[in-house]
Amino acid sequence: MTKNRAGMLRTMICGAALGLAAAASVSTAAQAETGLVRVVFTKAGFIVGVGGGRGILTFRGHHYPFTVSGASFGATIGASTTQLAGRALNMHAPSDIAGTYNAIGAGAAVAGGAGGVQLQNARGVILQLHGVKVGVELSAAVGGVTVTME
Repeated sequence: MTKNRAGMLRTMICGAALGLAAAASVSTAAQAETGLVRVVFTKAGFIVGVGGGRGILTFRGHHYPFTVSGASFGATIGASTTQLAGRALNMHAPSDIAGTYNAIGAGAAVAGGAGGVQLQNARGVILQLHGVKVGVELSAAVGGVTVTME
């Protein structure tokens, strides 16, 4: 084997090894899965809003119940119940959904309205939820939501 061929072979082997290492690091992120989420959340308030509810995470064919609680501070007045459905992204285990999610949002519902929200917790789980809000509530508030597994 000539010197040039040996150098080319060494370069190809190093390139292949680097490619495998890069693919392994990308596949770790790609192993995250998506769960389905359904939540019913009731909220009431005047300036300070307080709410709570229950939900179900469907992940890997199993159902996991959880509770939701939250508070908001800002321009909030009224009461509403929201039925939300959507996805939980970046899941590795059912317990990943637990934690505190923060959001800044503004919305309004008078006798019924549709809306959506996207929240993220410290574990990187992103909740993409949409649904219908029933009640009379005007809100432009900063709030947080805590999800606790049952």
